Amino acid sequence: MGVKTMLPSYELGFYALTVTCAVVYSGSGIFEASRDSVNRKAFRDGIKPGWHYFGRKMDVADFEWVMWFTSFRNVIIFALSGHVLFGKICSMTVPQHRAVVYMLYGVLAVLGSMGLVYLMIILSHCLVLYSVALAKQKWLCYAAGLCCLASFKVEPFSSWQSGFVTGAFDLQDVLFYGGSGFTIMRCMSFALESSERKEGIYSIFDLLKYNFYLPFFFFGPVMTFDQFHAQVSTRELRRKDDEMKNIRIHALLHLGAIIAVDIFFHFFYILTLPSDLKFMNRLSDWSLAGLAYSNLVYDWVKAAVMFGVINTIARLDHLDPPQPPKCITMLYVFAETHFDRGINDWLCKYVYDHIGENHDNIMKELMATIATFAVTTLWLGPCEIVYIWSVFNCFGLNFELWVQKFFQQEPFAKLEAKMSAAMSRRIRAAFGAANFWAIVLYNILALNSLEFALLVTKRLLLTGFPVSTLSIWFITYCGVQLIKERERILAIEEEKCDKAKVE
Repeated sequence: MGVKTMLPSYELGFYALTVTCAVVYSGSGIFEASRDSVNRKAFRDGIKPGWHYFGRKMDVADFEWVMWFTSFRNVIIFALSGHVLFGKICSMTVPQHRAVVYMLYGVLAVLGSMGLVYLMIILSHCLVLYSVALAKQKWLCYAAGLCCLASFKVEPFSSWQSGFVTGAFDLQDVLFYGGSGFTIMRCMSFALESSERKEGIYSIFDLLKYNFYLPFFFFGPVMTFDQFHAQVSTRELRRKDDEMKNIRIHALLHLGAIIAVDIFFHFFYILTLPSDLKFMNRLSDWSLAGLAYSNLVYDWVKAAVMFGVINTIARLDHLDPPQPPKCITMLYVFAETHFDRGINDWLCKYVYDHIGENHDNIMKELMATIATFAVTTLWLGPCEIVYIWSVFNCFGLNFELWVQKFFQQEPFAKLEAKMSAAMSRRIRAAFGAANFWAIVLYNILALNSLEFALLVTKRLLLTGFPVSTLSIWFITYCGVQLIKERERILAIEEEKCDKAKVE
């Protein structure tokens, strides 16, 4: 059945009202739990004094968020402002050499922040993978690239390399492993694109310009080499209509999101609460479900803000970077679930689509997903929780295809053909609601802890059955219907735009 299937407006209104009431009810439970736990000894490290005019303490359990917007805020603003300033001057005077200026500024920034030894480590890996690219053998590019990535992710090799870097500041480990990991992914993209080039090979200078673009260096996102090279080599720099206006709007939205998250953390301690499972047992099933879901939403907001700020800088440089991840509230299928669209695009191009092709064959899809999550596991850093996360998400992605193939068989295909389009949409939304919670439960494994994920699963599926289980499933069903309605509206708007272009 098509995505443009419409439901009655009164039905959609009921769904919206139901979801709103459920969110308010669940949120009130989390707010009360946050208020009651503010002075608990177990939460002493995660809850600190916040903005004094709120008169409340603040959840500071996410040290990366706190570091970015407190102690390292001025450093980040200074580094990125310098990049924008030099990039703008170069774009206005010698646009054909702007990539060189970006590279030089990036090298100096990495040298100043992490030191000469770290820069030499990065350059040595670039040189190794460039040498491999000269052979123009894809299998060799994959093998060398994954070995280099493993050297930063697997002990004792990672500790051996990090031991060369002296100094001790709060974000050193984050910058070390972030910059090195993204460097290997970029070098692999360069090597794979070079192996597909029919005539000649890209120079090592092209690789260095690609790798040392500062906004992408430490935290991504990853642009594949072919896209970056094509965009940065453009000499005629022209902006689309209202492009600068859109850049300003997005910048203000990201600033607003940062302020909103800080305010939110004064009233909802969603990151600290899951650390005390005894206290979690006191919460209602609804509050526990809302807490698990809100953790997933926060991680999306964090990724959207981080990549959004970086993307704003990239757009000022006349680049078209990977978009921020799709909002987690708009997802109910595993195939669209990701928190880093750059890595997702990289994996799809070089692994998932390369092996799975059109993703119709069950065995090819199985091999493609296993290979994709094997690389993802290495990228995240092999450990028990990552293994569990990868296995569950790999299963979820394959299970979607198995269910789809199963219901395409007789008699299910005939039954769906006989029913109305609206009824088909309702049945699909019911399955989508179950899938939605599978996505939530599988991903809070990595975002929180295995114990918290098991507690939520037990409460929603066992001790909460049937009342909590079915009621939360129905609430989620209402939410999925609202998502489908948004997809329907977007599909109609896209069709109108396509017709207007043709005419």
